[in-house]
Amino acid sequence: MNVLGFETSCDETAASVVKDGRIVLSNIVVSSLKEHRRYGGVIPEIASRRQMEFIHPVAVKALQEAGLTLGRIDALAVTNRPGLIGSLLVGISFARSLSFASNKPLVDVDHIKAHMYACFLASPQPTLPAVGLVVSGGHTSLYFIKNFKDFRILGETLDDAAGEAFDKVARILNLGYPGGPAIDRMAQKVKKTTLRFTCADLPGTLNFSFSGIKTAVLYHRQRYKEGKDYPPEEVAYAFQESVVAVLAAKSLEACRKLKTKTLLVGGGVAANSALRRHLQEAAREYGIEVYFPPPALCMDNAAMIAGLGFHYFSS
Repeated sequence: MNVLGFETSCDETAASVVKDGRIVLSNIVVSSLKEHRRYGGVIPEIASRRQMEFIHPVAVKALQEAGLTLGRIDALAVTNRPGLIGSLLVGISFARSLSFASNKPLVDVDHIKAHMYACFLASPQPTLPAVGLVVSGGHTSLYFIKNFKDFRILGETLDDAAGEAFDKVARILNLGYPGGPAIDRMAQKVKKTTLRFTCADLPGTLNFSFSGIKTAVLYHRQRYKEGKDYPPEEVAYAFQESVVAVLAAKSLEACRKLKTKTLLVGGGVAANSALRRHLQEAAREYGIEVYFPPPALCMDNAAMIAGLGFHYFSS
């Protein structure tokens, strides 16, 4: 079964063809990131205008790269939540129009659940049930995944998402936007430091909080001038180590509580090198298998939408 998926929840315009929920035949992503960079974040109006411009050519390119015509597409899938309202409307409107014109069935897909499904688009294949961790610019959440239609929330951030905290700390350090990759690169220059920042623990819950650590970095910046007392690479390292440590600890705690040996990680921050290292090392002690999507599928893409959408049609 060939599913054509669309993703327009933020600044990307994406279309993808996925066969049988597993085989990615094409995955086209166009981003307006360069136009947002000077503002230090995504401007919704710019994003939706670019998506209106790109959605049709991106769909055509996805079909061409897959070597298929629209007639050989069996169904359509589109992100319907969460995201920027104007951006979501572009994708939903286009997908619904295409569905009506081609008489193809259409299914709506939750963008967050799809991020966890991205792990199934690579080898080896995970097994369910599993715990899923989504870490992105707008979301940090833990789920119990019984099957592809049964996702139960276990915990979530009470304030900033992890990716949002990365962006804000990068701004404090004058590293530019987006902040996640910039902090990851800066932190790799350091092996260890005596500098420490702490995330709120929120004991007894599987929730997260990253607003406090962001503020701690800001106060540290205000207290010290850049130089020997304020090496930016050590600040980046200390901040990143604290964030990935709490993400790993809460995720593995959820696995132990639910007695599952599978952890799926998705979202843009899933590409972070320190998070991958921490989780894999810590999970090994408990015999837990951790699965990450390929870096290209950590970011917003339509392959994960088409892949998860397949399961809504298949049973």
